[in-house]
Amino acid sequence: MKQPVAAVVGQLARDLVLSVHAVPEAGDAADAADRREQLGGKGANQAVGLAQLGVRPELVAVAGDDLIGDHLLGQARADGIGTAGVVRRPGTLTGLIVELLDDEGYWRYVQHLPTELLLTDRDVEDARAVIAGADAVLVQLRQPAVAALAAARIGREAGALTVLDGAPGDLRDDLLATADVLRADAREAEILLGARPTPGNARDLLDKGPSLLALGLDDGNLFIWRDGHLLLPLTHEKVADTTGSGDAFTASLTAALLRGEDYPTAARWAVAASGVTVRHPGARPDLRMDELAERVCELAGE
Repeated sequence: MKQPVAAVVGQLARDLVLSVHAVPEAGDAADAADRREQLGGKGANQAVGLAQLGVRPELVAVAGDDLIGDHLLGQARADGIGTAGVVRRPGTLTGLIVELLDDEGYWRYVQHLPTELLLTDRDVEDARAVIAGADAVLVQLRQPAVAALAAARIGREAGALTVLDGAPGDLRDDLLATADVLRADAREAEILLGARPTPGNARDLLDKGPSLLALGLDDGNLFIWRDGHLLLPLTHEKVADTTGSGDAFTASLTAALLRGEDYPTAARWAVAASGVTVRHPGARPDLRMDELAERVCELAGE
């Protein structure tokens, strides 16, 4: 069976995670109990998850022309991620995300992601061959709307499974019209709908384009499609860090759909991946097919 390919259109950054017993007050200092530095950013995290689940990812993102960019792209290639669609922006430092994670699992971000590190529609057009050659196109809506729409349209025209990640703001209806799947976390879903998602208030979104909605709730995830819906609670994991759980969710949902799983089964794969990701510090996924398959059976009551 041919290995599926997914183009991930989003963010690349250096991820620095510092584990502290407690975040210090202003004017004070704290020692880090643990330090992790790795390839990060939403786009790269989703690409790593896809690679771990047997999909060949192609990353479309922006890096600086610095040594950190060189290092991160080397790491991406070592992770099995194609980098032909990554733009190296002259005179720009590669993005940096610093996470302070306390003993209670609460995190705080300090990040340097200037506008120069956002994709433009020209960047997307330059990556047309990469995007059009994919079986799935994952588009993160934290990128400028014109660039996100350009990528989604290329995917749609090529017949790829098009997955939007986030809450469309500008060009909302145009973006929704390109989507096969819309994923929004709990905060994004409430922004999108103006209320907590329900099968009733979210179903109108299906008329705008998507075939599947995957909407976060504070206590679970709601999946809605034309002739059904499924509410899955959060898994009972000891939470070390919630960062990256949404990226693992999106990667696993996409990989399951590319394997031909039906919506309820794909939903369980997504929730299982999210659940295992909260167990460790940092946003980088650590997904294993055999472990997720067991958890999918548990979620199905088998």
